[in-house]
Amino acid sequence: MDNNLAGTVEDPIENKSLEHSRPSRFSLKQRCSLWLISWIGYLAIRLIGPTLRVSITYEPGTENEPRTRPAIYCFWHRCVFSAAHLFRNKGIRVLTSRSYDGEYIARIIERLGFRPVRGSSSRGALQSLRELQRELEDGAFVAFTIDGPRGPRYVAKPGPIHLARVTGAPIFSFYVAAERAWILRTWDAFVLPMPFSRIHCYVRAPIKVAADSNHEQSLARMQSELEVAQRSAEAAYRR
Repeated sequence: MDNNLAGTVEDPIENKSLEHSRPSRFSLKQRCSLWLISWIGYLAIRLIGPTLRVSITYEPGTENEPRTRPAIYCFWHRCVFSAAHLFRNKGIRVLTSRSYDGEYIARIIERLGFRPVRGSSSRGALQSLRELQRELEDGAFVAFTIDGPRGPRYVAKPGPIHLARVTGAPIFSFYVAAERAWILRTWDAFVLPMPFSRIHCYVRAPIKVAADSNHEQSLARMQSELEVAQRSAEAAYRR
């Protein structure tokens, strides 16, 4: 699940009807790789996911989430494996890159019942925001791997703040920690839970962003919410 909103996007979001962006064309070798990687990723989640022992902490106002419509959900890229298992088959819209990496991620999550929305950190950022705005106005859930697609790790990007300001949708920050996991040598230190491990999801109380709110202060608050969610989730297994 990749978030690709540029940190410099400051223009207001307009209500315009736009078509979904189409993924770029890939070579035959890339298409074969995409087919293989997407199926491996999907099967790994479907095989390991059911063995995980799940516990969830809901702060006030978050009970039984995702349920609030519309709503914006934010989490760090590294816990996407567990999050994809926990929130599958709920029709959540997820911003994904037009890149090769974004393509196989889109294929994986689509098989898990998510709806990818194409975006890019270098082009089409405003178009992606407008598309997500339409989804929110129709009462959908929208999710961001907020430091993706390539980092920096643990640095929140501003897309949800813009969307919350124009739609009034609340922002929920959460994190999923694993008791036992393989940590991959990737930019995000990707967490791959071991089979039969315990995982704990911590969901922070929702925040609202007023139309006239200060952008930097709102972004700093969301950053803080994400950090608290991570510390709280990881505390469940800290010795």
